[in-house]
Amino acid sequence: MIEQKKHTAFIFPGQGSQIVGMGSDLYEMSSGAKSIFDQVDEALNRSLTEIIFSGSQEDLNKTENAQPAITATSLACLAMFKEKYPLIEASSTAGHSLGEYTSLCASGALSIPDTISLVSERGRLMEVACTQNPGGMVALIGLDLNTIEEVCKEAGAYTANINSQQQIIISGDNDSLALAVDLARARGAKKAIKLKVGGAFHSILMEPARDSLIDFIDTLDFKDPKIPVIGNVNAEPLLNASQIKNELIDQLMSCVQWNDTIEYMTLNGCNQFIEFGPGKILSGLIKRINSDCETHSIHSFESLSINS
Repeated sequence: MIEQKKHTAFIFPGQGSQIVGMGSDLYEMSSGAKSIFDQVDEALNRSLTEIIFSGSQEDLNKTENAQPAITATSLACLAMFKEKYPLIEASSTAGHSLGEYTSLCASGALSIPDTISLVSERGRLMEVACTQNPGGMVALIGLDLNTIEEVCKEAGAYTANINSQQQIIISGDNDSLALAVDLARARGAKKAIKLKVGGAFHSILMEPARDSLIDFIDTLDFKDPKIPVIGNVNAEPLLNASQIKNELIDQLMSCVQWNDTIEYMTLNGCNQFIEFGPGKILSGLIKRINSDCETHSIHSFESLSINS
């Protein structure tokens, strides 16, 4: 049951959680959620909601669509939640990869239109980088970080997300990934799961997107966040606009330190984590990192009742 607690954290998922139809019930049942989706279409000057609610999965999976779609749905979930629980506020926030942008919006550091414009441009630039430097991402289960780093060094791949001590995501071009998976399995990896993303995110292969992303970030009005945003790159609080800009630039090609992020938040008193957005991936990861954490997932209108 969701309670008003001193240390509640709002958390937001990243790319890969998208599914056609997500958020459509929110649009019908919540005026706050409907407002979010309407603002998204207005900011993009196109009907992204049509792709989200009734498009093809292939179109939704395109990075340029998936990133603003997940962000929009996560913000809509948050808006719906606030209608029912207006007194529950976060003492800190974090997001996984793309979700970091959503957390910045939730913290007040970015407006909704600017957030959507930024993630849409980020998605477009990353799509271009993926075309120039084809690759992918694979989740390795059951192998320690040191061994995975050795595997990546041998194969020419990169550690991209440290989700927990037993789930680490690697990135790379297709040949390097294939070799890394073979090496990881030979050294005891229990599973190797290819992710449904468009390229080798959080690696040097995203470098073609960097300069244009910097230019776009410089056009936006960032504010100091009202609550601490725990950053992906160093798992430390982002407290002002300057730190945030540097974080978003570095994050593009840096490993997401999700395990350290959750450990930092729990050590600093967070005892209730509420995930907003499609799926329940982060809630499961948090439980693996610290089984004592209380987690809730707000991903549909029905989920509000389940968590009441």
